[in-house]
Amino acid sequence: MTLNVVVSPPPDTLQVNVTEAFRRCRDLGMRLSRQRKMVLELLWAERNHLSARDIFERLNSQGRNIGHTSVYQNLEALQSAGVIECLEKANGRLYGYRSDPHSHLTCLESGDIHDLDVVLPNQLLEQIEALTGFAIESYTLQLSGRRRP
Repeated sequence: MTLNVVVSPPPDTLQVNVTEAFRRCRDLGMRLSRQRKMVLELLWAERNHLSARDIFERLNSQGRNIGHTSVYQNLEALQSAGVIECLEKANGRLYGYRSDPHSHLTCLESGDIHDLDVVLPNQLLEQIEALTGFAIESYTLQLSGRRRP
């Protein structure tokens, strides 16, 4: 049984992905305001899972003036439309640049979350389907661990 795992897409896809996010917004009839573009560009540039406060602080530290309310409203609109992801954590919501089905690995020491593209073997999926009586259409894994010394 072979398991294929990829940690985050390669950095050279950055511009294509943010451009695709802009296109998705337009296709969904969403206004692509200056603030919305700033939020999307930051999420794609950071390629990390950030809180609304993190986004607000980073944009303002870059001299890109944006208010708290604008950050929250844009994040909510983008997440509701399926353009970005939102992870509910014990300490609040974190937003990420991806919205496609993917898995996460959380570091138990730092709390950092890494995106993973995991392809489970068909044999394993068939076993799960047989045991549960469900037809698997998509899946994500939530993994946690510590870096090896």
